[in-house]
Amino acid sequence: METMQLTQEEVLQRIYNLILNPNTREWERYLLTTTKNALADQGNFKEQLAKLEAELRPLALRNNLTPDVTDFYQEITGNDPVVEEAVKEKHFVTDPAYQERAILAGGCFWCMVEPFENHPGIVSVLSGYTGGTIENPSYDQVSSGATGHVEAVEIIFDTRVVRYQELIDLYWQITDPTDDTGQFQDRGAQYRPIIFVTNDEQKRIAEKTKQAVIDSDRYSKPIVTEIRAAETFWPAENYHQEFYKKQPKRYKAIKRERQQFLTYQHLKGKLRVGLRRKKSF
Repeated sequence: METMQLTQEEVLQRIYNLILNPNTREWERYLLTTTKNALADQGNFKEQLAKLEAELRPLALRNNLTPDVTDFYQEITGNDPVVEEAVKEKHFVTDPAYQERAILAGGCFWCMVEPFENHPGIVSVLSGYTGGTIENPSYDQVSSGATGHVEAVEIIFDTRVVRYQELIDLYWQITDPTDDTGQFQDRGAQYRPIIFVTNDEQKRIAEKTKQAVIDSDRYSKPIVTEIRAAETFWPAENYHQEFYKKQPKRYKAIKRERQQFLTYQHLKGKLRVGLRRKKSF
């Protein structure tokens, strides 16, 4: 097992930081503390690190480590994340005259990044949490459904290249506006669809397009997507940023399920509208 370019001191520093990290789970902290103590007692560095990797491996393979521990595991196994912390550092409005923010929640944020990030005029897309009751929430806290937050993406876009209207049109295409208890295979209030508007013009466009979706009669169920004023957007842990680049195979499998559902739903909508028109003649 390789440890990338990390020295023993660097590994120990990461272990110390994870032990102190309030988001580290107790059983993760126990394993990390055991390793730290063994190394403090002059235990063989490579042997202790290999033992830690082996104990973390079953949970890592099931994607059941907390995000920061996941990043550490990827480092010590030679699978350093493709996307670095710079994702968060570069995410800010640099030209207020021609750049604007859009905040959209439509299920798991893993699947909400790629469609927008690859759209012309997008400056940056960041995964995070918003709409809840506590500050700086962790993934575990939001996943519990007890904080009121939803997983969302904050999009910074160049208004000279792309209009907010285009982003909202895309949003309606890639979400299920009839489900307020989750989206697709993701269940829970933290996955409900919400458009968070940052100004009056965004609110006008969001409400107008929502009414257009209602009037289209493509859905047999009520349109439940909320439109709310933007609140503090808390960036998610680094592990979740640009997930589609870090975990392409897993992302493609999730995306495939989502697209299959949307294709079926959109087909039903077309048939519903077609039958309605036939009856009107």
